[in-house]
Amino acid sequence: MKSRTRHLLLLALLVAAFGWQLWHRLGSGTGHGQWLALSAGAPDVLQVGSLKLEPCNIGRRESGVATLRAYCTAFAVPEDWAAPVGQLPEGRQIRLKVAMVRASAAAADPDPVVFLDGGPGGAATDDFPAIAPAFEALRRRHLLLLIDQRGTGGSNALSCEPGQRARALEGLRDCLKDLTARAAPQFYTTSAAVRDLEAVRQALGAPRLNLIGISYGTRVAQQYARRYPQGVRSIVLDSAVPNDLALGGEHARNLEAVLRALALRCRRNQDCAQRYGDPYQLLQRVQARLRAQPQSLELRDPNTFRVQQRQIDADGLAQLVRFYAYSPITAALIPYALKEADEGRYAALLGQTQWVVGEVSDAMESGMALSVICSEDADLLRSRPEDAATVLGNALTDSLLAACPLWPRAVRPVGFREPLRGAIPVLLLAGEHDPVTPVRYAQAIASHLTRARVLTLAGQGHGLVGVGCVPRLLEQFVQSADPAKLNADCLQALGEIPLFLDANGAAP
Repeated sequence: MKSRTRHLLLLALLVAAFGWQLWHRLGSGTGHGQWLALSAGAPDVLQVGSLKLEPCNIGRRESGVATLRAYCTAFAVPEDWAAPVGQLPEGRQIRLKVAMVRASAAAADPDPVVFLDGGPGGAATDDFPAIAPAFEALRRRHLLLLIDQRGTGGSNALSCEPGQRARALEGLRDCLKDLTARAAPQFYTTSAAVRDLEAVRQALGAPRLNLIGISYGTRVAQQYARRYPQGVRSIVLDSAVPNDLALGGEHARNLEAVLRALALRCRRNQDCAQRYGDPYQLLQRVQARLRAQPQSLELRDPNTFRVQQRQIDADGLAQLVRFYAYSPITAALIPYALKEADEGRYAALLGQTQWVVGEVSDAMESGMALSVICSEDADLLRSRPEDAATVLGNALTDSLLAACPLWPRAVRPVGFREPLRGAIPVLLLAGEHDPVTPVRYAQAIASHLTRARVLTLAGQGHGLVGVGCVPRLLEQFVQSADPAKLNADCLQALGEIPLFLDANGAAP
């Protein structure tokens, strides 16, 4: 495996980007029921059930997003839920980082709102501050619960040294060797994380939960609801992943559909067509040129401002285009950036690769993502001949199929791929142009539920909790626990963002 394939592997591990939360009424939003036992105690302590939390700041200081004030604790769980405690390594305990953000109301409602991060590999306490504004309406009456999923962030992260990661398969072996003293990677799966969440819920006094999952977090939400339906009051699935989907298996197909739709939109616009012709053909031309001759030049690192040598090749271009397609704002830049590159000006592409791909890759570059995919999906992955000519091709799948035989993995539980069924209130958010989790995924999930509703957001991509009036709709849904009651007319204001014709933007 070549070193550049490392980035393809990371891209395959991301089924969401980032990749955007305790009190409510029990029952069906009637306001009746017991209050969750919460005591402020001393000013610097938050007591919830049997958990005592102390002041902390959550977030990544290096991300450029302000950290957020919260209360944190370390919560012990078995690494292997099936092993007797005290028998190492199987009986080893690990500590989960658990954080809570206070409600702004003096008397908050008693059922928690839980943010389930994407990835796999995202750490909730690291990533939440970037999307915190989307939860402000919910926070008026709810304390928000954040748990770094095992293997991420402050929960015994399965992280590898940069030097190990760069050497591809050899690096995976080195990483495993280093991790062995403190972790058994086969136990860092979705199913184990679901048991962790239930243990935290019990420690809080067993309230019913309002789950909000984004991308891979929607898998966690569905698996939790299948195993512990009594613990769930409502679910929001943003950019949803069906239980029967093999993560990484349809990346090429889904991106291709979005890129071709973007190209068609350009061809139908006179100004855009005159400026770029067919953007998809432009993309193919630039990718072919980079495949034959990767480009490199010196530019300043956007984080350190040091002058560094950067290179972009065909695979790096595919990553950049995919991540740009996540958001309609950055997707609108794709034809312009490709035109610049086609005319020999690669600086913009290289700089944006560092910003858009580099930061996401760093966050997702963890053994936990391999533990999830290799245990739950790898046996279902296949190279698809029909994907060979796409922008992404089969390299992502091939990278995973090469890595997973080296990585310790668990056996997927019986029934894991079965759909979530029943009458739990579920609201699904789907972006019209999502390059990762298209609208058909949300529709498939909803078809098995009796109280589900899909909201399709026109012109939007992946990760929708902060788009337009969605934060207000989330607050209304959690309060009512009835998706049918939502008036979603405000979403009609959403639509396509005009494509950039030059550095100044779209045509006036």
